[in-house]
Amino acid sequence: MNLGSLRRVPLREVWSSESADFTPWLAQEENLKLLGDTLGLDLALEATEQQVGPFRADIVAKDTTDGSFVLIENQLERTDHSHLGQLLTYAAGLSTVTIVWIAERFTDEHRAALDWLNEVTAQDIGFFGLEIELWRIGNSPAAPKFNIVSQPNEWVKTVSKARSETPLSDIQQLQLEFWTAFKEYLLEQRSPLKVLKPAAQSWTSIPIGRSNFYVEAVIRAKESMVTVQLDLYGSDAKGHFRRLLQNRTAIESAIGQPLAWNERPDRKTSAIALDMHNVDASDHSRWPEIFAWFHTYLAVFEKTFRPIVKLLTPLPPPDDESDA
Repeated sequence: MNLGSLRRVPLREVWSSESADFTPWLAQEENLKLLGDTLGLDLALEATEQQVGPFRADIVAKDTTDGSFVLIENQLERTDHSHLGQLLTYAAGLSTVTIVWIAERFTDEHRAALDWLNEVTAQDIGFFGLEIELWRIGNSPAAPKFNIVSQPNEWVKTVSKARSETPLSDIQQLQLEFWTAFKEYLLEQRSPLKVLKPAAQSWTSIPIGRSNFYVEAVIRAKESMVTVQLDLYGSDAKGHFRRLLQNRTAIESAIGQPLAWNERPDRKTSAIALDMHNVDASDHSRWPEIFAWFHTYLAVFEKTFRPIVKLLTPLPPPDDESDA
């Protein structure tokens, strides 16, 4: 076989300026997705060159899983104390934030500083350090590669948080075991789905690229069923729901099943759901069946709704509602 050889490409050969070249490149949807895939986050761009206190963050994004901020600071050379100070300023000014520092090379002391920050800061603040590389095979276009050099120690923080909380009930313990096993199932299946970190609750969710829209898997123990649903939140939830309802036939055709359309007039959320009946999630012998069903329809819902909600605009309320 005739194999090519990898050649390292200097960053400045492609991006001569951080602000004029690299930041606009990274802010593009497909490149922000590449970064998000590396971090295990689903990122949606909020702004570039955004003011945060006395500094301007290169990129401000949101993790669509929980709506928290992700601040990204870029360097096309090795890390320095000035940028570290900016990161600390960002962390001090926001209560829930993920901070991402991208550089050509991390010095040992700055890598150690991020590791220390991840140990001592609150669970709602995390620091990532990434080195960016460019590689080329022959005359091919240069290809970017992110390498994580520091990341939040979620296990340590989870254990610390658990020690400060009351013990789990039997139901909560079962829920935690169920979602932990489900996440392991997805890993075994090499699934691209990104579910939340397992927690002692009746649901988990996956992001679909826009805040206030989530595809969720839900255990409904009292009704002896499980559900996959699109949940809509926020002030425009009802308008978005009515807009989707206009395309009910096409959506149900894409899902391959009739769906339950729950506007929930008395609540701030709406949902479009598919149920699996007569299942007991406490029966471990049924877990493989439930996991397979969740996996199938979470993927179908994500594939169907992701491109729709990205461009979705809310439908105005009926005349009688707007006049009320």
